[in-house]
Amino acid sequence: MHGCPPRHASSNVVVREPPERLNIVAAPTEGGAAMPNAADVLWFKEQFQSSIEPALAGTPLTVDMIVAVACQETGHIWPVLRDKGLAVPQILALCVGDTLDADKGRRAFPKTRADLLARPGGAQMFEIARAGLVAMAQHIPGFSGAAARPHKFCHGFGLFQYDLQFFLTDPQYFLQRRYEHFDDTLGKCLAELKNALRKLGFVARQSLDDLELAAVGIAYNTGGFKPGKGLKQGHFDGRRFYGEALFDFIRLSKTVALPGQSPPLAMPPAGVAILPPPTPPAATGPFFRVDTAVSTLRLRSEPQVSEPPTANVIGELPDGHLVRAVTGRATRGFMEVETSLQGALLHGFASTKFLKAEPQATEVPVQGTDEPATELPPGVTAVTMPRRPGSRTRRTDLANAHSLNESGAPQRQGTSAGELRAELAAIIDWLAVDEPAHARYQPRQGLTFCNIYCHDYCHLAGVYLPRVWWSESALLRLQRGEVLKPLIGDTIREMRANDLFRWLADFGPGFGWRRTGTLTKLQTAANQGAIGLIVARRKEDGRSGHVVAVVPETEAESARRDPASGEVVAPLQSQAGVRNFRYGTGARDWWRGEQFADTAFWVHA
Repeated sequence: MHGCPPRHASSNVVVREPPERLNIVAAPTEGGAAMPNAADVLWFKEQFQSSIEPALAGTPLTVDMIVAVACQETGHIWPVLRDKGLAVPQILALCVGDTLDADKGRRAFPKTRADLLARPGGAQMFEIARAGLVAMAQHIPGFSGAAARPHKFCHGFGLFQYDLQFFLTDPQYFLQRRYEHFDDTLGKCLAELKNALRKLGFVARQSLDDLELAAVGIAYNTGGFKPGKGLKQGHFDGRRFYGEALFDFIRLSKTVALPGQSPPLAMPPAGVAILPPPTPPAATGPFFRVDTAVSTLRLRSEPQVSEPPTANVIGELPDGHLVRAVTGRATRGFMEVETSLQGALLHGFASTKFLKAEPQATEVPVQGTDEPATELPPGVTAVTMPRRPGSRTRRTDLANAHSLNESGAPQRQGTSAGELRAELAAIIDWLAVDEPAHARYQPRQGLTFCNIYCHDYCHLAGVYLPRVWWSESALLRLQRGEVLKPLIGDTIREMRANDLFRWLADFGPGFGWRRTGTLTKLQTAANQGAIGLIVARRKEDGRSGHVVAVVPETEAESARRDPASGEVVAPLQSQAGVRNFRYGTGARDWWRGEQFADTAFWVHA
């Protein structure tokens, strides 16, 4: 029954200071104003998308990226103003902020009021900056304290917060208040974003994925990007880094489209994360079909058999599976191929001995895109272990086949990525897998309980991962139309980690699960509040496999990334097993151990 920000300045300015506006985001929120939501994004697109689209020509930047920057920079201002019914020109004029002074850490010009007044035109600029702060603070309570101090004035101007340090090189932009005009403030933003594209080597790219767009935003905010740090870069507001928040806004914006248009991503219901569709193969070479007649075919990360043989295996391709070559040229008996397996994009090297040309093929089908997700057989439904009326299953009880039903358990019900992450963190802390008193998860007598912990995590998150499942004979009877009672040892049986591996492949898609091909995608999904699993099947069926939850990164806990590429090499995990932990990265590539026959990464929105 068991299984084991400173934004980058031009070359004549050294640094741009982190805007104080981000340090007081909580103040306007507590005063009744929330950060941008889907309705705010729709309003923004209705007002400005027609101006943004032509300005992006010849760049890989997107409207959603621009929306996200506006949300991150002044999203605590313009949604409040538009809810109050202010006209667009008034809103643009009041999008000012950043009152940080030298005593609070500002290093760029102007550090103080006196610093500004000492410059030509500085007195006029101070009056403009001071008046902007006072006018904006009448609508945004979080700035009322700064507005009450006569030496305070704004440093950031426009929807995208062009910093006053540039008064030294372009004073007329500020004195003429050109930041109040959308095309002007957008132009300043795009100039900096294009500079960030150059820094990251993206200028010639035709398109960028969401993580790459967020990297551009981080470079826009800080002047650079360090791949090994992921999105935890840029200004830190006490809860989230600039890059993390920007990514959330990019994903949110992609769920919103103008009337008559379809958004790239569907807006999910409450308690469900935004999850992009599977990535289709991009290879353009000839098609082949796996032809082994004896076993699955190992897909490897390099054109050679590793030592041990499982070390470089990234997937097991079923016999008969369709793949597409990248070039069609073999290297040391291996062909570089791409394919899609249950929604996971896999790219690697397969032995040419077990590939048969398939000249009639036109595309590799992608589950959920070109072909529907696997449907459940007729009559087959979710099942749980029945219980006696009034009985309770607690964390402090020894492990059994029942699901938890303690009162007060947290759930996943949020409508934003931030809410979903917080709720998953609350579930992890409530389950407290490392708490000795929680006997349900503590290893004993050679037994470990990874399967039960992952079941409980999914159960509280509103996702079905079975603790018990129908027996083979019961499945056949259900498909014949029989109505069966769940009886342990008869029609249902407990699920170990090895059983979960097979169940996810056979039935998981019918319950909303799909595979993903990389640890980076797996961690990214978890960071958006989705459910992630790594499941490894043991070679010996009598021995326990292993399953862990991949969980959202927190302020204190992070996945491990390759310093050069930024790819996740060890996701943030939560597990029961020989060693129980709420958060950890575990042994690198533990799932590729010789004891395991196969591994899969699964996500559920």
